[in-house]
Amino acid sequence: MSLDTELVEALKRDWRTAPLEERERVMLAYVEKVTKNPVAIWRDDMEALRAAGFDDTAILQITLIAAFFNYINRVADALGVGRGGA
Repeated sequence: MSLDTELVEALKRDWRTAPLEERERVMLAYVEKVTKNPVAIWRDDMEALRAAGFDDTAILQITLIAAFFNYINRVADALGVGRGGA
């Protein structure tokens, strides 16, 4: 598997300015909202994902993956992983 290193770097800087398709931007906006303000997720967020071509299964998968990464990052942060332990 190879990765486009320029794209990876652009995503690290700011996904909003990275060279992405509109569908990917809609997904990342949703993932950011799940991460930063999940209680603000509303019907219009689901409608935007559907309009971008995601079906209910894909929306569930996107949500689960984002939630899992948020969870595991919080566990790692709490345990001091990467900074020498708690």
